[in-house]
Amino acid sequence: MAKPNVFFVEPNESIISAVRTSIQDEFDMSASTWNAETIAQIHEQAPLVILLDLDSPASETGEEGVRVLQQLRQTGFAGKIIAYTERPERSLAVRAIQYGACDVLFKPLDPMLLKQILRRVARIADLEQEARGVTAGGGPEEFSGMLGMSPSIHRIFDAIRKVSTNDAPILITGESGTGKELTARAIHERGLRRQGPFVPINCGAIPESLLESELFGYERGAFTGAVGQKKGKVEFAQGGTLFLDEVGELPGALQVKLLRFLQDHTFERVGGHQAIEMNVRIIAATNVNLKEAIEKGLFREDLYYRLGVVHINLPPLRERGEDVSLIAMAFLRQAAARYNKRLYGFTREALDAMHAYSWPGNVRELFNRIGRAAVMAEGTHVTPADLDIPRQVVRQDDGSISLKVNQQRIETDLIMKAFTLSQGNLSRAAQELGISRSTLYRRLRQYGMERSLEARRFSDVSSRASVTEH
Repeated sequence: MAKPNVFFVEPNESIISAVRTSIQDEFDMSASTWNAETIAQIHEQAPLVILLDLDSPASETGEEGVRVLQQLRQTGFAGKIIAYTERPERSLAVRAIQYGACDVLFKPLDPMLLKQILRRVARIADLEQEARGVTAGGGPEEFSGMLGMSPSIHRIFDAIRKVSTNDAPILITGESGTGKELTARAIHERGLRRQGPFVPINCGAIPESLLESELFGYERGAFTGAVGQKKGKVEFAQGGTLFLDEVGELPGALQVKLLRFLQDHTFERVGGHQAIEMNVRIIAATNVNLKEAIEKGLFREDLYYRLGVVHINLPPLRERGEDVSLIAMAFLRQAAARYNKRLYGFTREALDAMHAYSWPGNVRELFNRIGRAAVMAEGTHVTPADLDIPRQVVRQDDGSISLKVNQQRIETDLIMKAFTLSQGNLSRAAQELGISRSTLYRRLRQYGMERSLEARRFSDVSSRASVTEH
C-alpha cells in the first residue's frame, strides 16, 4: 500500500533531511523552498499534508507565511496544512488557523512529536478525501446517498443487493432518522422497477379522514367537494414502487384495504365500485414496534406478515462507529457549499464529541447539527460549540447486559479502529491489537467483517484515499 504523501515547504536543507529521516518509514516526502513553482508542484503531487514554515526573511511578523496559506486555499488545495514558526506570538498562530492551518507547531521541531501529529492528521485527511470522493460519486458504491463502511451498514447494503433482484414486499424498521426512505429508494433504483416511479406517502402525516383518498383516490361525488375523479398514490406508482412510510399509523379500516391490495393487487377508489388492477411493488417502513402493536390490537398480524416478506432493520447511528465521521464530513462539504463557508473539517475535540454522543435523532440529527455548525463556525474547522453537543455525554446502548453481545460490540469497534490506524494493513492492525494475524482473521470471520474491510481495501487501491478513523 502506498504511503501517505507529505509536501515540506522549508528553506533549510538540514531540517528537511532530519524530518525526512524521522518519517520516511511511514510517509513519502517531497520538499521545496517557497517559490513561483511551489503551488504548481503541490497541485501536481496532491499531497495529503503540507508542512509549511511560516518564517521568512522578508517578513519579521510571519505575515508572509500567512499569505502563503491564503494562496494555497485560494488555489483550491483542500488537504491538511501544518504550519510551524519560531515566533511565540499567539496572534500569528490564530491567524494561521483562521486561514486554513489545522495545527501550528513551534521550532525546533521534535521529530517524534511531528511524526505522531502527521500520523493523526494524515488519517483525518484520508477520511476527508474519501468523503469528497463519495459525495462526488467517486466512492466504491453508491446507494442513493447512503454512506458508510461499518459492518452494520454493509449488512444493509448486502440486503439491498439481494432484495433488488425481486419484487417481494419489504418492511424496513429502525429508529427515526436512520434512513428508511433512503433505503427504500436504493432498493427501487437498483431494482427491476427502476424505470418506473418511486411514490412515497407518509401515513402518519395525513389526517385519517383524508388518508384513504390520498392513497387510493376517489370518484366524482364520493363526498362533498369531490367534483371530479382523482387518482391516488397507488395509481401514480403503476409500474414502480409505492413507499408507505410510518405504516404503523394506518387506521384499522385502511389496513384491511391494504391487505386486500397486497393479496390480489386490486383496489377500488373511494366511492367507486370497479376493481382496478395495479402492478406496484410495496415497501413499507415504521419506527413503531409492530409486534407490540399487534399484541395491543392496533395492527393486523396478517398485514404484518404480508408487508414483511423481507424485513430490513436499520442500525442506529450510535452503533455505526467510524461512519459518524465519514457521514459528518460529507454533510460538512454540502453545508459549506450551501452557505458559502470555507470549512475544511473538524477539530479533534469536535470529532471526539461526535463519537461520544449517542445521536438519539440518528443521521437526521447529524445532518441538522452539521448544518447548524456550518452557519455558526467562525474558523475553518468546526468545534464542539459549533455543533452544540454537550461536552460530557455518555454513549447509550441498547440496554443489553449480555457479556457476549457487549464483547462483540467492543471487539468490533477495536478491530475497525486498528484497521484504520494501520491504513488497511492487517499485519499492522494485528500488532496494534496485540494479537496474531491468524487470531485477527478468526475474529473477522466470526463477526462477518471480511466484506466491509475488503470494500475498504478496494477503496484504498482505486482512489488512494483510505477510509480511516481519526
